[in-house]
Amino acid sequence: MSLRRNSRFYLILILCLSTAACSASLFRNYGRISPNGEVTRAFEGYQVNPDFRYYISGADLNPNALMGLHRDYRLDPSTLWREVAMSTTKMKEIVEGMKTKAHELMTFQNGFEMSDNNGKPIGIWYSILSARTFLRMNDDGTVRIDTPDLDTYEKRERDGKDSGDFTSSS
Repeated sequence: MSLRRNSRFYLILILCLSTAACSASLFRNYGRISPNGEVTRAFEGYQVNPDFRYYISGADLNPNALMGLHRDYRLDPSTLWREVAMSTTKMKEIVEGMKTKAHELMTFQNGFEMSDNNGKPIGIWYSILSARTFLRMNDDGTVRIDTPDLDTYEKRERDGKDSGDFTSSS
């Protein structure tokens, strides 16, 4: 009986270790999206970084998310982001629209730093906390950053509160 119990234990241990090994290789190309107060201040100060290409998701004046991706990186073309020719005036218009929409829902916009799978900063992100996505470095050299759900604000209105922390796979 003891031998049978030990065999089960070792079988379960081997399965767990195999699963962990497989999941580590599956997530090796994922980057991070981390909260950053300096990024929040940069967006809310309408600072346009000439080294970034800017993209929005959602409505033109109050998008679900605003992202700046360093020009050294190419966005995966299968995503739904729309590139915006950014100027200080345009940044102010978008950020103020986003802040107004968030204020109506009694929440705030936040800035995040985006890093590649090696921890190197590659861009910035601005949204409410419930606008979730992930960042993956593709084998073809592009960066896959899916847009948050297109009904991000509507979900917030239905729920009456922010539905959790911003998360990304890492």
